[in-house]
Amino acid sequence: MPFKDLREFIDRLEKEGEVQRIKEEVDWNLEVGAMIRWANEKGLPAPLFEMVKDYPEGYRIFGSPLGTQKRMAIAMDMDTNSSVREMQDEYLKRKRNPIKPVLVKDGPCKENIHIGDKVDLLAFPVPMQHLSDGGRYIGTWHLTINKDPDSDWVNWGMFRNMLQNKNTVGIEAGPYTHFGMLHTQKYLAKNKPMEVAIAIGPEPMSTFCASTCFPYGVSEVDITGGMRGEPVELVKCETVDLEVPATSEIVIEGEVRPHDEMEEGPFAEYTGYMVTLKSPRPVIRVKAVTHRNDPILATTCMGMPVIDDNVLNMVSLAAELQEVLTAQGLPVVGVSMFKEICWALVVVAVKVPYANVASDIAHVLWGSRAGFCLSYIIVVEDDVDPFNMGEVMHALATKCHPYRGIVREEHARMTSYEPWADHHERKYRVGAKTYFDCTWPLEWDPADVPIKASFANTKMYPLEVQQKALAKWHKYGY
Repeated sequence: MPFKDLREFIDRLEKEGEVQRIKEEVDWNLEVGAMIRWANEKGLPAPLFEMVKDYPEGYRIFGSPLGTQKRMAIAMDMDTNSSVREMQDEYLKRKRNPIKPVLVKDGPCKENIHIGDKVDLLAFPVPMQHLSDGGRYIGTWHLTINKDPDSDWVNWGMFRNMLQNKNTVGIEAGPYTHFGMLHTQKYLAKNKPMEVAIAIGPEPMSTFCASTCFPYGVSEVDITGGMRGEPVELVKCETVDLEVPATSEIVIEGEVRPHDEMEEGPFAEYTGYMVTLKSPRPVIRVKAVTHRNDPILATTCMGMPVIDDNVLNMVSLAAELQEVLTAQGLPVVGVSMFKEICWALVVVAVKVPYANVASDIAHVLWGSRAGFCLSYIIVVEDDVDPFNMGEVMHALATKCHPYRGIVREEHARMTSYEPWADHHERKYRVGAKTYFDCTWPLEWDPADVPIKASFANTKMYPLEVQQKALAKWHKYGY
């Protein structure tokens, strides 16, 4: 059964050994961030901070909700031993069966309502996560909601939110994001304010889908319903014409006004580095805040892998990339993104149908919304398991020609977060990309193709020999 709210999800995680309650007082200033960072880097249970310095008892912080593969499986209501490939397959199956939300009159997020002068975002235990951050970030694991003024499409996304003061929140959302497109191409072009809602701590599939790269115009809330197997319950906001998940822990309502900006950043990001500089960025002027009794502030501490984004992208983004390729008729057998490498690199295994198929794979991915952020693509043949890093590295070192097999593309579109990029490249989001062709050239005589010395290769060990060898190993308990 799907989780009705974040609290039910936490209870299940605790039963599975994936939550650690921290009952002693912890300082919101760096200490919370440091403890989440340690949990991320060591694969530890998600910390639930129950006593935060300077804040009332009951006001809690929940760090790294989806920071391990096991927590991802639990969020999807799957077996905790599910493989990444199994989760990808299930993701694609559910995505193809969206379920529309239902509107309810009330919900737990309305237990406390503060409007106008009563708004005080500093009443929540917002952590200062990294020493060099530009401020305290209230939005790091949440969903951001805005609406297309020319249609009935409502967009869900996830964009960092820095506290400017008690009723103003900064937001970083580039013009290539759906939030940024709606802001600049629709509202700003008409010199109109854009209403925004931020929902912190809904049930886990809502944040999961808000973080996923769906095409423009696709409803993330409908996809969330498909992922859950039942509709999301939404409730109307108090001061803006938007709806939010009814069981959210904290809801922030406001608007982005034309040309209204304040300095935002820097912030340590998903790449594992702090690369974005302080810069004027849009702000949300907050009109209202609603929250549950004893609210839980869900957060993730960006930095070196593994973080929630990495685990999420291993499932959703990799599956989206596979769908992009198969839609073009490319015989892809698997797509993998390793949790240690963020968004930077993808491995594609393919049954090679023609010469230079690696070029087509790379350009199809780079031309897609889901894949434009990829700096590196490794293309391997179907005898390589793309989910096995050892096999991938072996193919890279032995099958990729050191000169002809490494193809670089200059003046390529990129994000502004790349650590390797210089200031000019980050500012204008123009850098470079590379793909590695780890497939044997089709023009080679088959006799010239090296035989892979592997147990599974029947050219090396015939099937009957494999079966005999395995049978004897099994007698020894293996």
